[in-house]
Amino acid sequence: MSHYIAKRILLLIPIILGVVTLVFFLVHMIPGDPVEIMMGEQAQAADKEALRHELRLDRPVAEQYRVFLSGLVRGELGRSIHSREAVTEIILKRFPATFILTLAAMMVALLIAIPIGILSATKQYSLMDNASMLFALIGISMPNFWLGPLLILFFSIRLGWLPVSGIGGVQHLILPAVTLGMGMSAILTRMTRSSILEVIREQYIVTARAKGLAERVVLFKHALKNALIPVITIIGLQFGALLSGSIITETIFSWPGIGRLLIQAINQRDYPVVQGTVLFISLCYVLVNLLTDLLYGAADPRIRVGGRGADA
Repeated sequence: MSHYIAKRILLLIPIILGVVTLVFFLVHMIPGDPVEIMMGEQAQAADKEALRHELRLDRPVAEQYRVFLSGLVRGELGRSIHSREAVTEIILKRFPATFILTLAAMMVALLIAIPIGILSATKQYSLMDNASMLFALIGISMPNFWLGPLLILFFSIRLGWLPVSGIGGVQHLILPAVTLGMGMSAILTRMTRSSILEVIREQYIVTARAKGLAERVVLFKHALKNALIPVITIIGLQFGALLSGSIITETIFSWPGIGRLLIQAINQRDYPVVQGTVLFISLCYVLVNLLTDLLYGAADPRIRVGGRGADA
């Protein structure tokens, strides 16, 4: 298992390097000059050149890339072109808000998906099953940029129950969390249902029922544990998707997280902040996937045995 973990960690290095390289050059291909945005068209050309030299934007892109990589090795992501604040500090200030939103969205998804998925599987082809599958279809079909404004229109503007934007109490978290978690809940509902349906047809479940065990015991003690193993993988993958999906949600609800920070940095052509934010999101994504693999192995011993056999 330790060999497997070390191997997966080593594989992260080329992935992160590839992301860094791709993002760096894509960012520098974005039309627009950050100096022009900062100083405006009325500024003197000499002042613009002085600022461009101070920010090292007058150097070749290849040299800027080398400087960025050397700083990255030292754990430095550079400084914001606009605020001159360290990018690492900016990200660390914004990340807690994104983490809270992502965690809340995942809780919303799990609280909706697991019970509905279980009920749907145990009452296959019933009205409940058909309704849950319709819910899943609608949930998957609704993008965040459409669902968010719809929830604002209904619950904030018409009913006045919840605030439109900002961060504060729990009431500020409800609409963004529901917006971000709805798509995930639809995916998990379908996965939970199909996984339970597959498991309850296994021979050991048939044997447990033949022994006269109560249906509740068969479901929750024997079937559910094995049925949730593939769901763990989906949760891990969707957690990374939630981080990237928070970009749209945070922008809609003015949530002060790293997603909104990324959009602001792109609009301002703040290259270091864009690079640092995308790198941070990518790192979170691959680390969550690594953790998911480890949890999957812990939940299913056959994977660990197979991994040792492969390594041998």
